[in-house]
Amino acid sequence: MFDMGAVPRIQFGAGQAALLPEHVASFGARDVTLIADPFLMQGADIPRVVEALRADAIRVRLFHAFSGEPKAHHVAAAADVARGSDLVIGIGGGSALDVAKLAATLAGAPGGPMDYALGRTPLPAALPKIMVPTTAGTGSETSATNIFSSDAGEKLWIWGPQTRAELVILDPALTVSLPPHLTAWCGLDALVHAFEAATNRNAHAGAAPYALDALRHIAWALPRAVAWPDDMEARSALLIASCHAGIAIDACGTAVAHNLSHALARFAPVHHGHATAHAFAASLPWLIEASTPQLRAAAAALDCALSDLPERVEILMGAVDLGPLPQIPVTPEALIAEMQAEANAPMLRNTVREVTPADLHHLAEATLARAA
Repeated sequence: MFDMGAVPRIQFGAGQAALLPEHVASFGARDVTLIADPFLMQGADIPRVVEALRADAIRVRLFHAFSGEPKAHHVAAAADVARGSDLVIGIGGGSALDVAKLAATLAGAPGGPMDYALGRTPLPAALPKIMVPTTAGTGSETSATNIFSSDAGEKLWIWGPQTRAELVILDPALTVSLPPHLTAWCGLDALVHAFEAATNRNAHAGAAPYALDALRHIAWALPRAVAWPDDMEARSALLIASCHAGIAIDACGTAVAHNLSHALARFAPVHHGHATAHAFAASLPWLIEASTPQLRAAAAALDCALSDLPERVEILMGAVDLGPLPQIPVTPEALIAEMQAEANAPMLRNTVREVTPADLHHLAEATLARAA
């Protein structure tokens, strides 16, 4: 038995973002909040979108007052801006999309994001949402899980079907300007999403086609997109694969590699995809000892035997020039404590192998050993 939940309506194609005013009109919206990555404000894309919406007599409220991983006060400020809107649009990477989904959900809610973190309070009905990713990595556009940090730096989540988008626009042309290192880090995050969704304790036949398809496409498309940023075939495949991986983790969740990367983020502002890739490589030799049919299927999707999977992953990471993990000021003991924190423990429980205290020490030390 499994429950896939809802998958948003998805519009794919180069140039789809230019049709945003038509999509907004289909909701009957005349007052929208647009939440965008701050760095996108420096280019032409967001001003062009705003101008097109306003040309259709649509009021546009802009919010981009955050950087890096959003904190609770950023989410609260975005919800304040969205209050009274007809619709919320998110444009950017995973952080911008998570802020947009949370703003749409909390705009009419009593209290702030900390009141709803970790499922503490049922979520209210949300405003309609359109998500437009400009990176191929997080899969946030299709997910009901939304990541932010407390103002003290604790990584948290708000989950609920109310946060899902009603419409997703996948326009690969928007990903072309992403620098090679960010293309690599985001793409490897998507790869780990797909792998963990395909292999953890919650993996099921409903999500497997999405996850395995994502693995197959990321394996060839990511090195090409890093080497040739204008390769639209590779960019398109990568964006679809990231979306499919997002659908898969929304159904099945993540596991030990994400547990490690979320724990690392408590101690330093390391990029999520960069940390997750290293955590994946560090934990993989331990993980494949489980040798389940799901693990073997994931290895086959990457065109190798399970025993060769750690080497296959290291070769892929080298091909996209992952680079070493930065030095993080944390001891293995402190990292282990964060791995077991309330927000992170579910990812350990999802892992297909039981994680013993000795395993925790091994995994923490193996991950930290990948630092430069």
